[in-house]
Amino acid sequence: MSQQQAISLAFSLASSSSSSSAASSDTSCPSSPTSIMSAPVDEDAYFSTQPPPASLPAQIEASTVFIQRHAAAGRRVVLITSGGTTVPLEKQTVRFIDNFSAGTRGATSAEYFLEAGYAVIFLHREFSLVPYARHFSHSTTGSFLDFLEEDGRGNVRSKDTRMGDVLRRYTTARTEGTLLTISFVTITDYLHSLRAISRLMAPLGPRGLLYLAAAVSDFFVPESRMAEHKIQSTDVAMPADEEEFDNFDNAPRVARSKRLVIDLDPVPKFLKNLVDGWAPEGMITSYKLETDPSLLVHKARHSLGRYQHHLVIGNLLATRKWEVCFVSPGREDQWLRVGKKDGSAWTEAQVKALQAGRVPKEEPSGEVESLIIPAVRDLHDEHIKTSQARSHCQ
Repeated sequence: MSQQQAISLAFSLASSSSSSSAASSDTSCPSSPTSIMSAPVDEDAYFSTQPPPASLPAQIEASTVFIQRHAAAGRRVVLITSGGTTVPLEKQTVRFIDNFSAGTRGATSAEYFLEAGYAVIFLHREFSLVPYARHFSHSTTGSFLDFLEEDGRGNVRSKDTRMGDVLRRYTTARTEGTLLTISFVTITDYLHSLRAISRLMAPLGPRGLLYLAAAVSDFFVPESRMAEHKIQSTDVAMPADEEEFDNFDNAPRVARSKRLVIDLDPVPKFLKNLVDGWAPEGMITSYKLETDPSLLVHKARHSLGRYQHHLVIGNLLATRKWEVCFVSPGREDQWLRVGKKDGSAWTEAQVKALQAGRVPKEEPSGEVESLIIPAVRDLHDEHIKTSQARSHCQ
């Protein structure tokens, strides 16, 4: 199937689904969100000038087959985005801007979604953590080989008792075909893939879920302004005695040829497009990461209002493995917090310390995603019921 055929198929199915769930004028029925199907100008401008990844046609074909198969089986499908996006500084990229994300939240969440019965499209940064392998691939103890040993008869066995359980769960996902992994590298790769796959999910209607856990760059260098080749650290053509010098911010005199000043454009905010046109009936969950505790809930609420998503999950960089805050329309903010290893209850003072960004000395008793995903599923249940009630009122 070609890229054009896949997109045409998605839009024909999406049009049918959208027309069957139009809002009723009966005021006793749940109100329908307003959809703006025309693409905003900045979307057209961005995607027409920033080249897509070469693998996009193959991504669309694989995603189309995956989504159609699980839709026919009545299974919910979640698109999880995970890991950081790079900002290339050259077309033949040597230098780029990156962020710290290893993809832990997304990879961990994917496992819990699979256990909850979802089919998972895992859109992740190349070489970031992936479901199941995450338990061993980024170990701080050294190489993956440190988890293995020979038994003296030429056979290899695991030294870690967890490996058998992880292997069984991974094998189940592979056998049942419930996990599709797709990778990206740059911010432009990510946005092209997100738009294409989100549109393919539109026919799922409210049974589709977008879970946006990727750490997405806020700025980028437009392709038209990128250097073709590696940016040189010195201008070898300029004699040393003719170099021009700058003195920025009282820094020591540095030759201008040795400075690098990067002019970045803001990445257009496409999160609202998910609601307005890419996947208008699906449930959309996004993350908000902050380092300042005083801004966390405020910024999460602002994102909720600005992008009209169904759920924004706020988390602090320092305490993201311990707790998160659910912010959603019409509900009080909900904090989810893992327990302590000693089994004791959180005191009020300890909760305040956590929410102020102070990290406990001990490790958490479990993975906070074990609390996040069941809570997201509950909200997804409500989203589906509301959409079905609206449809029945026609």
